[in-house]
Formats: sequence, C-alpha cells, structure tokens
Amino acid sequence: MNMEHKKLASGKWSQLSFVDQMANVGSEVERTIRWKEKNNPDYSRKAFERALELLDLSLEDEKNRKRLKEITRTREALADYFAFENIYRSSDEEWKKYFLAFNFAARVSR
Repeated sequence: MNMEHKKLASGKWSQLSFVDQMANVGSEVERTIRWKEKNNPDYSRKAFERALELLDLSLEDEKNRKRLKEITRTREALADYFAFENIYRSSDEEWKKYFLAFNFAARVSR
C-alpha cells in the first residue's frame, strides 16, 4: 500500500489529540461511504485505504497506548464491513454515528 499521508506519518499525526485523530479517520470513512453510494468503487477503496493508514498511525502513536483495544477493534470492524463479509453486521449509518461523536468532540475542544 502506498503511503498517502507522508506529512502526518513523519510526526504531525502524533501531535494531534486522539479525538482529532479519530475525527480525521471518520472523514475518510465518510468519503468511503459517499464514493460507494456514487458507485465509484475505486475512489471508495482508496478512501478506505487512507482510513486504515490513519488508524495504523494512531496505533503507532505512544499516547494512544491505553486505547489500543478500541483502535484495533475499530480497524477490524471497518475491514470486516468494507472489505470482507460484514460478520459484525455494521452499516453505513452506524459508522457515521460512531465517528460523528469524535467530530463533535474535536469541534468542542477547539
């Protein structure tokens, strides 16, 4: 997989709070859903890959050590929903609601 977020990977990502990180992941998930709805699987897949990349950066961030379970479970469930058999029975609406909370919290903290 090609690294899309080179600047973030070089250290800027770890400067963001966990809430801001997850809000950014949520933006990519929203793009994934929108491109899927527009019948553009290529753009949808690329947005999904960017979301996974951001989650991986969050996993590498030392300040998130106590949140590894949530981050890895989120990554697992996203992969299940967008790339595999959806055994967890997720939906677009559930993912939007999950990430909306982070988006709201990020805005409130500014």
